[in-house]
Amino acid sequence: MHQLYTKWGRALDRKNVLQEYPRPQMVRSGYLSLNGEWSYAMGKAKKLRRIPGSFDGIILVPFSPESALSGVGRQLQPDEVLWYDRTFQLGEIRGRIFLHFGAVDQTADVLVNGHPVASHTGGYLPFSCEITPYVHRGRNEIAVRVTDASDTSYHARGKQKLDRGRMFYTATSGIWQSVWLEEVPESYITKLDIRPDLDASALHLVVRTNDEKNGKAFVTVYVPAIYDRESSPGMTLTSVTVPVNRPVRIPIPEKKAWTPDAPYLYYFDVRMGEDQVRSYFALRSFTVEKRIEDGKEIPRLCLNHEVLFQKGVLDQGYWPDGILTAPSDEAMIFDIREMKKTGFNMVRKHLKIEPERWYYHCDRLGLIVWQDMVNGGGKYLHWIVTYLATPVALLGLPSTDRARLLLARENPEGRQEYKREMEQTIRLLRNHPSICTWVLFNEGWGQFDTNEMGKLAKKLDPTRLVDEASGWYDQRGGDFVSMHNYFFPLFVHPEKERANVLSEFGGAVCYVPEHSYGKKAYGYGVCESREALNRTYREKNSEMTALIPKGLCGSVYTQWTDVEDEVNGIFTYDREVRKIDG
Repeated sequence: MHQLYTKWGRALDRKNVLQEYPRPQMVRSGYLSLNGEWSYAMGKAKKLRRIPGSFDGIILVPFSPESALSGVGRQLQPDEVLWYDRTFQLGEIRGRIFLHFGAVDQTADVLVNGHPVASHTGGYLPFSCEITPYVHRGRNEIAVRVTDASDTSYHARGKQKLDRGRMFYTATSGIWQSVWLEEVPESYITKLDIRPDLDASALHLVVRTNDEKNGKAFVTVYVPAIYDRESSPGMTLTSVTVPVNRPVRIPIPEKKAWTPDAPYLYYFDVRMGEDQVRSYFALRSFTVEKRIEDGKEIPRLCLNHEVLFQKGVLDQGYWPDGILTAPSDEAMIFDIREMKKTGFNMVRKHLKIEPERWYYHCDRLGLIVWQDMVNGGGKYLHWIVTYLATPVALLGLPSTDRARLLLARENPEGRQEYKREMEQTIRLLRNHPSICTWVLFNEGWGQFDTNEMGKLAKKLDPTRLVDEASGWYDQRGGDFVSMHNYFFPLFVHPEKERANVLSEFGGAVCYVPEHSYGKKAYGYGVCESREALNRTYREKNSEMTALIPKGLCGSVYTQWTDVEDEVNGIFTYDREVRKIDG
């Protein structure tokens, strides 16, 4: 393996790691970042049942121990445990103290000053806990015990694999998103439910609080400032007092619709007693609507009721130095800006949930997002979910999702966990205006009860589109006929109600030795030079574009960057070489 670094990883300041406020849709004025140097110990679970008396060394949080930026470079095995430990200082405590974790892979037990305060399983989702009873002024200690079954269990794992290679990547573990402390008053805002209504030019809002008693909050909405700039709320548009814990409708007199070309955001403040948070929303709608073209009625993807072809790129969200964790905010922004420069107005976030700041940058920079649920289940049988499924899907033959052994979903606890985490994912991200589509299953990996899951997703969020089965094992539900095609001439399967999307295609390999992870080169077709790759890219795009009059509504090119052995990216893994001009 050739250890690659991005320019942001090389410039990383270990004393100032990912210090931006991690939750941009509910921002308070003060918080304490706990990113930085922690002590760690790793070993057999039987020997490390309790907080160790001594540690192996220093790990840089929030980078997983498998990553170069963590300073550890060691794989946590399923029969091992990883301990984290650090101290922090508190001044006078005036309210309630909360400890937040962006994501810990996979099971975390948290202790504060020796007291158990939280236990969480789910490597891609955030969790928080109140620690007020267990902290005091002065020096305090946090310890986190982590275990990770990786791909030996049914838990969500995305593209991680202990025996990495081809389309699967290095398994990661531990803390991989930001950790921070926040002080709130006794009565505080717990959550904002934000639902914009473009057609009515209104904001539907629920200010949720920890106090079930009837109360009031003061909401101030600001006119959109110049778009794509951070923290620019502009002039006051309206101010209104609203009841808490109940839905309210706030009219927006100056309607400016969000689009990729003009991603207008409305900012607003919510003040309740001593607590105040800032958030934002956008006026926009995503729908499938029928249009008459050449005498035929064709379902089309629409943004704000206008037909928009969604030209997207597949993004795994991996980094050579941080693996699942981008080395900086600027690194995430680079990817999003370059996607738009390449001609994409959409990105499919593949089998990973990013930190919320990534979605914030898509919101403010104007990039539509198709968000995958993170896949899990048992061991995948690729002869059935890849090799046999490909021709079956291309021929339009019927398939079933009831073969739970073949689709790696035998375990009932795993099915319940997927359902629970799908609900949590949608609730976590549905306030972000850039998200257009929830993608529930990919290529049959751990797929089950497809139509039931699709109906649940629609119930949780009726404002978004749903791709129930990306690739194959289509059960005729959801909003899309969603096809993957790497090996055959491109085509569409016209339907009367669902929109046709080519949710993966392309994937041609171009190996750049000095900017590649290893000596292997996996992908779909080989190009010996960047010129040949660009020629192939243009040909595939022309083939895809020719299908738009026949009903194609969106496409997803594979993929944004190289990832380990899979060298079919538009950029190299280290983001140093743009292989495709766009």
